[in-house]
Amino acid sequence: MVVRPLAIRALRALALALGSAALLAPTAAQAIETIKLRLPLLDTDFTIRVSELRDPKRLSAGDSDLAELDRATGGAIGERLAALMRSNLPLELRAVVRNAQGSPLLEQVLLLVGALGDIDGLPDPLQPAQFQEAMERAAAQGGISLVDVLEQLPGSSVTVELGRVGSSVQRFRRQRLPADQLIAAVPPVSSEGRLLQAGLSTPARRELTITAPHRPEPLALVVFEPNRGSTAAPNRLVVISHGLWDDPSNFEGWAVHLASHGYTVVLPRHPGSDQSQQRAMLSGKQPPPKPEELALRPKDVSAVIDAAAQGRLGLSRPVNTQAVLVAGHSWGATTALQLAGARPTTSKLLELCNDVRHPSRNLSWVLQCNFVGSADSAALADPRVVAAVAVSPPMRLLFDADSAQAMGASVLVVSGGSDWVVPPGPEAIEPMARTIRSSSQGHRLVLVEAADHFNLRSSRPDGGGPLRGLILAWFNAAAQGAPGTAPQLPGGGWGSTTHPLRDVTPALSQVAVPALLGQP
Repeated sequence: MVVRPLAIRALRALALALGSAALLAPTAAQAIETIKLRLPLLDTDFTIRVSELRDPKRLSAGDSDLAELDRATGGAIGERLAALMRSNLPLELRAVVRNAQGSPLLEQVLLLVGALGDIDGLPDPLQPAQFQEAMERAAAQGGISLVDVLEQLPGSSVTVELGRVGSSVQRFRRQRLPADQLIAAVPPVSSEGRLLQAGLSTPARRELTITAPHRPEPLALVVFEPNRGSTAAPNRLVVISHGLWDDPSNFEGWAVHLASHGYTVVLPRHPGSDQSQQRAMLSGKQPPPKPEELALRPKDVSAVIDAAAQGRLGLSRPVNTQAVLVAGHSWGATTALQLAGARPTTSKLLELCNDVRHPSRNLSWVLQCNFVGSADSAALADPRVVAAVAVSPPMRLLFDADSAQAMGASVLVVSGGSDWVVPPGPEAIEPMARTIRSSSQGHRLVLVEAADHFNLRSSRPDGGGPLRGLILAWFNAAAQGAPGTAPQLPGGGWGSTTHPLRDVTPALSQVAVPALLGQP
């Protein structure tokens, strides 16, 4: 029974991917009748009849492995799986399919999940656009369940290779191993001091919109300022960029902490990739984020800086718009790197995006490979940005490693040691090890123990979370240093009691750096 939860997850992932990525032709004479779970080591298939998933009576009287297992367990296992497969998918699948045609993002999802198994008898190559008609027929029966999806697939059986699932899990674990080793070797930074405490100013929050020449609609902003009349240093502008399908509210904790120490903080809502875009996509009203968003997001930040320089933000006191600080999370961290001078390129995308077995492949490649048609036109460094914080940035495939030598801003990269979405090995440690060997810009890498992809964010009630002292320390160093000099993190006082932080930059010189193309 150890296999059962993994098998159910694999089936759910495969069926959801087949439906939402829209992959098959509707003209086959035969529909899927059997699901085969191919078990590693045992060299055997565990069979499930699709008809048994539709009808509990057929399950109780069936002859498949699932039917026998169901009888042996008094009906508990079979009914649980059948109920899951009969439940309607929680999205407007037909509209999602229609709007997703030609999307590199969903093609990458399909490529990733398709690596887990095969559908016997499918035409090769697959024709994604043709599956929409099959889903229309299924929806005509009243909703689309996972069984509906399977019954519309041509061929005789679906084979899910559980050994491939296990291999993927092992690959992700290996991608975290370099972080585990560095965390074990480098002592954590102390977590006591004024950097972790709220500053003397009481931040004021307001919302506004500005016009941006690259957007058809006004750009929505959230602004935090020190209390009116405050003269607290450093009187600098900080812009925070949220990640894919995220929202500025999840970073207001960072903003409040910085504003209490004298910073003016602006959080733009990126309209093509925020939470509202996700809701619209899942309801079938919009397609997935377009590759062009790679260039539009840094333009959003530059538009904010322009508006501040032109007095269109209504700030209570002037800010230095020639020495701006930028922070971002996930895709927002990629945006921060672009503004700091990292140069996107298609070279590694073209080489590796279709390699589903590459040892460095991870979930963030789904996003990075979405930019294969737009990367070369997304080099949008803003010379007004002098320092950046990039938390969990997808970057191994996207950026030209040689561009670090010409970056105009110093970058602090932060990576969670337990991040499965943007794993620290291939996406932070290896790129940064390569960067510090080719650049003297003072870039740093901090690893966060027991941190995943999402718990480094901070909404306002969180008070800034585990990164509040680190972000403040980096921006203080940038604001107080002489122009043109790299920020220097203090030796301590910016750590965390809940998620210990380690500056592993000095240890990166000992990290083995794989070849850039075609090699692990």
